[in-house]
Amino acid sequence: MTTAPDYSEKIPNNVGLAEDRRLQRALESWQPDFLSWWESMGPALPTRDVYLRTAVNVGREGWAHFGHVPMLDYRWGIFLAERDPGRVIGFGEHKGEPAWQQVPGEYRADLQRLIVIQGDTEPASVEQQRNLGAIAPSLYDLRNLFQVNVEEGRHLWAMVYLLHAHFGRQGREEAGELLHRNSGSQDAPRILGAFNEETPDWLSFFMFTYFTDRDGKYQLGTLKESGFDPLSRTCEFMLKEEAHHMMVGTTGVDRVVERTAQVMVENDTDDVTALGAIGLPVIQKYLNFHYSVSLDLFGGETSTNVANYYTAGLKGRWLEDRRKDDHKLADDSIMVDALVEGEVAQSEVSALTGLNTDLRREYIADCQTGVSRWNKILQSAGLPQRLALPHAAFNRKVGAFASIEATPAGELLSTEEWQRRKGEWLPTDVDKTYVRSLMQPVLERGKIAAWIAPPRNGINGKPFDYDYVHLT
Repeated sequence: MTTAPDYSEKIPNNVGLAEDRRLQRALESWQPDFLSWWESMGPALPTRDVYLRTAVNVGREGWAHFGHVPMLDYRWGIFLAERDPGRVIGFGEHKGEPAWQQVPGEYRADLQRLIVIQGDTEPASVEQQRNLGAIAPSLYDLRNLFQVNVEEGRHLWAMVYLLHAHFGRQGREEAGELLHRNSGSQDAPRILGAFNEETPDWLSFFMFTYFTDRDGKYQLGTLKESGFDPLSRTCEFMLKEEAHHMMVGTTGVDRVVERTAQVMVENDTDDVTALGAIGLPVIQKYLNFHYSVSLDLFGGETSTNVANYYTAGLKGRWLEDRRKDDHKLADDSIMVDALVEGEVAQSEVSALTGLNTDLRREYIADCQTGVSRWNKILQSAGLPQRLALPHAAFNRKVGAFASIEATPAGELLSTEEWQRRKGEWLPTDVDKTYVRSLMQPVLERGKIAAWIAPPRNGINGKPFDYDYVHLT
């Protein structure tokens, strides 16, 4: 394998695709279907070209090139991190054995399922964000949206390569289905619930890229530990690109909060609705929704499937090599969230069956760093209000708390009281309508919508008023 991608190929890659003509032909036959999907389900706003980064290396330094590219000409490719010939499996019953370069027959179905679920999320988010370009608050933000979109498309290519290269006819069929399912479709929806939710405005987009893409970071991190080396190397490089997506979310919410705080201070009021900003109570409601929906992506608090994946060496823990245990967990336990006699509590379970909880806790701690960051903006503005993550029992549809209703503070509610009061904590139709009313496009160079502050820095050293996108 070479480090630098070969861009002379029809499909740019660093996996020696030209050496496997059968695989190359299969992927080249899938490529027109992908491009057709991109034209029909990708970004709807017509553009001439966009200032995008394209991977040119998989190393730590100088891995990306920036330049104006027509989006349909973007070179989606297949890139795996450099192979470590001495890599061994780091956990489970195969701990210490050489990492697998081919799929072990006994784990074929499980590995294929893991790859399909991950692969299904990539085009889903592009579909969810299809119409956001037409209401972008600035060319800078428009460019960031398109960067996220093309890289989600590349991540789809990454999973499709694994399906074609290692799973035969079934893998090819699954790769085709990844383009046939659509976000929000009644007939063929995406696999995971969060990826069927609409993303109708930019506050939703920033919350999605902060909370839901962050879930993606942790899922990729567990797959990076996999004993199946091609999957591990694929996810390692995807994580490099995913960091930008979360930056878009983090700084996007930063800028919404900053602008709201400015308007509150300048006008000495908590109610900024008439002043063209998004009030802190509405921001908190959007936060509550996207965080709670993203928690559901981790599955139930306990899972025998995940325990089996770990024992088999298919899917590890976040930062597995930093854990101070035997990496087998057969005799260990963990406390997990549970309903005990109808009350929110915890119960002790096997560490193996509680691995979803272990990963979710890493995620929650990470999410809190963003909330703390946003609260520092409010503090610096001299405001007493603070944002907060809701309780893990709030608005859950999966896991131990799916059968109950709870406030953001974790207080249990009857179904009737929840129906009466949920508008206090989740976006109402009035909230959504107001936010959408602010989504007037600002597509002039150097200009920005009034509901969001400009960024402190541009992209790749360019200023905010750089011509990031050329429209048709």
